Amino acid sequence: MQTKLIKCTINGKERELMIDVRASLTDALRNDFRLTSVKKGCEVGECGACNVLIDGECFNSCIYLAVWADGKDIRTLESLLGEGGELSDIQQAFVDEAAIQCGFCTPGVIMTAVEILDTKRLYTRDELRKLLSGHLCRCTGYENIINAVEKVMKKRLGLP
Repeated sequence: MQTKLIKCTINGKERELMIDVRASLTDALRNDFRLTSVKKGCEVGECGACNVLIDGECFNSCIYLAVWADGKDIRTLESLLGEGGELSDIQQAFVDEAAIQCGFCTPGVIMTAVEILDTKRLYTRDELRKLLSGHLCRCTGYENIINAVEKVMKKRLGLP
């Protein structure tokens, strides 16, 4: 087994790890850092359950090698919780809008929503649908997910 030392920032903390060069970022985050919000869905980059932010951009961590994370800033759903464990505005919107059913896809969808919201742009519902289209959800039908993202987007932009 060939290994490599990587250094990166995960959820605001500097981390260092000797990693198998064949390991996916999903495996490293789940197994080595115990960040279980990162879900193993399809493992081929099709479902979005494993989405994380890497230097502010969403990636399917199942097809992103952990060694590529060297020097990167990685954020998972765990980074959104407040110091006292309080939910972020987008997480609370998912609860309020009933955008969660089984919850398996939710962490990946929320991380994509974070990327969308960080642009500070006003998107139409059709644009939001396209931006969220990299996610497969078998439970909600997507409407409530779009409602939640739209709600937070408008609130952050000071719109009714």
